[in-house]
Amino acid sequence: MHVIFNYNDVFFSFFYDDTSGCTHRSHDFAINYVYSGMMIVDNGKQQIRVDKGECVFIPRDHHITLYKRTANGERYCGIFLNFKRGFLREMFAKLGNNHAYDNTPKLPPQVMKLPKTAEIASLFTSLTPYFDTEVKPHADFMHLKLQEGLLALLHIDKRFAPTLFDFNEPWKIDILDFMNSNYMYEFTQEELAHYTGRSLATFKRDFKKVSGLTPEKWLIQKRLEVAYNMIRENGARVADVYAKVGFKNPSHFSTAFKRQYGVPPTAVTATM
Repeated sequence: MHVIFNYNDVFFSFFYDDTSGCTHRSHDFAINYVYSGMMIVDNGKQQIRVDKGECVFIPRDHHITLYKRTANGERYCGIFLNFKRGFLREMFAKLGNNHAYDNTPKLPPQVMKLPKTAEIASLFTSLTPYFDTEVKPHADFMHLKLQEGLLALLHIDKRFAPTLFDFNEPWKIDILDFMNSNYMYEFTQEELAHYTGRSLATFKRDFKKVSGLTPEKWLIQKRLEVAYNMIRENGARVADVYAKVGFKNPSHFSTAFKRQYGVPPTAVTATM
């Protein structure tokens, strides 16, 4: 069970069990602070543990899974600040040339744990009274807290300025390269378009050029092919395969598998 409150792009979350993993695909930059408990950030290649009192920066358009856990007898509680493009444009105009970055490189597009600075500690200490859901913060106060969070980042590393204040539209990336790397996740067509740097109409047109299938059918076929190889080549169990390749339940997986291969996955014999 979990509860999330959103106060003008400042989110307060409570997790009451250790079974929850939420997939996060934010279009915007964000920072996530762990007030109690602990959190695991999984980007598919590595896992980053974030303990009580620690904070991580999450790049925009970055696909991660957050596992929020009890630690030291305390349930997970966290605060998430979301920096939307409009807010960043507003702040860029206010800051002017104070953060010129013409020759400053950007940060790599990955989750990073932030150092424990006085600014970060002060920011989140001032927000903790709002874990009490009876206390409702004013919108203008939350806006000031977003500004405080942004300034804290800019003082941590000069590379945050060119990273956060990049307002160029994303370049197109190869559709099938992206889908081959992310087939196990649930994407809408709108999300696929966004993550490959396209409008929805352009995505649909470009996808037809590279596949005779719809994006949904392409993803199902890809998942089944990977599952088949995992069972056939590696001797993997069906129970260990279906979720890894993106199916929500074993029944749906078995039905789709039999439709494509003519036999249920349990009938596939490993070559090992």
